[in-house]
Amino acid sequence: MNNRICELLEIEHPIIQGGMTWVSDAVLAAAVSNGGGLGIIGAGAMPAGMLRDEIRKARELTDRPFGVNLIMINPEFEKQMDMLIQERPPVVSLGAVQSTAAIPRLKDAGIKVLPVVASVAMARRCEQYGADAIVAEGSEAGGHIGETTTMVLTPLVSRAVDLPVVTAGGVVDGASLVAAFVLGAEGVQMGTRFVCAGECNVHAAVKEKFIKAGDRSTIVTARAIGYPVRSLKNKLSGIYDELEKDFLLGKCSAMEIESLGLGKLREAMCEGNVKDGSMMAGQVVALVDRIQPAAEIIAEVVGEAEQVAAGLAEKLVLRRSQATA
Repeated sequence: MNNRICELLEIEHPIIQGGMTWVSDAVLAAAVSNGGGLGIIGAGAMPAGMLRDEIRKARELTDRPFGVNLIMINPEFEKQMDMLIQERPPVVSLGAVQSTAAIPRLKDAGIKVLPVVASVAMARRCEQYGADAIVAEGSEAGGHIGETTTMVLTPLVSRAVDLPVVTAGGVVDGASLVAAFVLGAEGVQMGTRFVCAGECNVHAAVKEKFIKAGDRSTIVTARAIGYPVRSLKNKLSGIYDELEKDFLLGKCSAMEIESLGLGKLREAMCEGNVKDGSMMAGQVVALVDRIQPAAEIIAEVVGEAEQVAAGLAEKLVLRRSQATA
């Protein structure tokens, strides 16, 4: 499965683990990298010193490339950037991209940059400013999302830029990896499935919720204020829903809705409060049914992809033969 993404990131398989706040730490990132993919530490609003410790811990746990995900709208971003320029992790992925100014700065430090985008316009802008690859994230993804689905966004971005494209959102197994390739991607990013990796330190109660989730278990909240987030349904999401109705009627402010989520992700993922916390998850959570080591997840996805691709080729040849018979 060697291609431009594998060559660029120096990885065995074109599988990137999503950088998830309060989920993907050095332990999970290293396990994914050791399994042949690219593990990513989710920085979130982590203080720069704490993030430095995670980077150094990852270096102790793996001798393979790994990355760090930065959320550009978080208040610690500039301090995190200063530290990354010093530590120089192999890869940085950028979430909530509002400015491309960070890309040249990271590139000058010898860091490969993968912006996560939800639109063609931002993909083109990131390419102009020196990004190494583009992660096109569809609305099926967990966490903060855009409006365009993966099936539409992937080919649009793939046609708009000359860089290798990575599909995110809706990827969970070998079939979805093959689908991403057919749509023009050269790699995939998976977050939700790696929440149920054995090396992931997320609270066991959250993993149980993921495994039991069905096709209607996720909900998008805060759409009314232009800040949509996909997560598992629970008491908190119900409160969001009611507040958004009040917002549309002019009975509450956007600030009230925004403040509702403060600390809620950590409350769920680290402390196990699955009732009142925020459990960000993609729609593919319905297809996650067990806890596995990260390396096993990667090997299974790659094996399935090979089988799916071979079966697809056989079906196409068979149909062509039938059509000409």
